[in-house]
Amino acid sequence: MRRRPGIGGLQTAAAARVRFLLIFFSPDQYRLLGENVAKLKTDLMKEQLTTFRSQLEDFARKHKNDIRKNPAFRSQFHEMCAKVGVDPLASNKGFWAELLGIGDFYYELGVQIVDICLATRPHNGGLIKLEELCKLLNQRRKSAREAVSEDDCLRAISKLKVLGSGFEVISVGKRKLVRSVPTELNKDHNEILELAQAQGFVTVEEVEKRLSWSSGRATDALETLLDEGLAMVDDGHRDGKRRYWFPCVSSISSYVGAETL
Repeated sequence: MRRRPGIGGLQTAAAARVRFLLIFFSPDQYRLLGENVAKLKTDLMKEQLTTFRSQLEDFARKHKNDIRKNPAFRSQFHEMCAKVGVDPLASNKGFWAELLGIGDFYYELGVQIVDICLATRPHNGGLIKLEELCKLLNQRRKSAREAVSEDDCLRAISKLKVLGSGFEVISVGKRKLVRSVPTELNKDHNEILELAQAQGFVTVEEVEKRLSWSSGRATDALETLLDEGLAMVDDGHRDGKRRYWFPCVSSISSYVGAETL
């Protein structure tokens, strides 16, 4: 029975191969070899991406009606595009715009988002919950064939940023808010908004207790939010405590907003 080489034998063979390479290959040859290998890998990746993009175009042609009408399907399509470096929203001209028309869809959506944010601004100070914005948008688009998802809203808002008009999405706790005014919110303001999500309002005393703040810090932050138009006050309570209401995190803004659209 033939014996297999032991560990010592394998190590000796490996060392011999290394000596062979060191003797017969110069540093320049190693560099050229490495560059050739890197180029082959790059060319292969480019070829694979080209294939993926071609398959993506075939997929889009086949399922264009689903992409237009189904929000969940549309979101998954965008994820597929991102993985191969394709942005269907990059331009209103070209293959994707002509095939799907989604560039025009998001442009129209962006205009309607601006209208809704302007209409509700007197009541919420320029901050509105993403879910409420999406709800108002769908109410406005009842006659349209395409339903609108929160993902659609986010993509449309991302395109509004180029206008430099202050439109952006911010996170407060677990919720996303759409800001349509160039107001800068600091950490204190965000903590108060997160606290107000439970019942739609807070008091100075509640902020002091829940956030372990001084009375001055709580009052200063709340009055700043009031001055910015993000809060409303309610002084008509028996306990004498002022309530600071925040329409942007309570349900009242959607009702008011729906009446004005």
